[in-house]
Amino acid sequence: MIGDFDGDHIKKCVVIVVPHTSWHDFYMGLLVRQVAGVKISFMGKKELFKWPFGWYFKKVGGIPLDRTSGQNKVEAIAKEFKKREELRLTLAPEGTRKKVSSWKTGFYYIAKTANVPIVMVAFNFGQKKIQISSAFYPTDDIEKDIKFMYDFFKGVKGKVPEYSFEPED
Repeated sequence: MIGDFDGDHIKKCVVIVVPHTSWHDFYMGLLVRQVAGVKISFMGKKELFKWPFGWYFKKVGGIPLDRTSGQNKVEAIAKEFKKREELRLTLAPEGTRKKVSSWKTGFYYIAKTANVPIVMVAFNFGQKKIQISSAFYPTDDIEKDIKFMYDFFKGVKGKVPEYSFEPED
């Protein structure tokens, strides 16, 4: 289940989880990282970190993100990697729990700017398994890299199968 992901060796990385089809993905992620024994953080809009659940989200590794427009969020998040000795940051490149045919690319530019690898995690509810990739370092060819990552998630079915990620050809 844990694949090649070795949290003791990879101290900093962007972890992308696809498909993101349900709120169940959150507690599944918490469970997986507990079983793996790897500290993995996540970012959420700062509004989530207020009462009544803010204390809980911080306790389980949440980092509040100010999503006010006009900010360079990629640069701000990349700085978080520079400030910390250890940061494995989970992001959902789909940006929503609804069906999409392409990803937002912020995760890619965060990894490039912070000079950290990307680890891909698939919650494959269709096959009842979790797939975890080896660390992947983005190159300077975003189209090739995105295609490589899309291929990792090919055929993966989320908790809500009709919202599962299927890239446009």
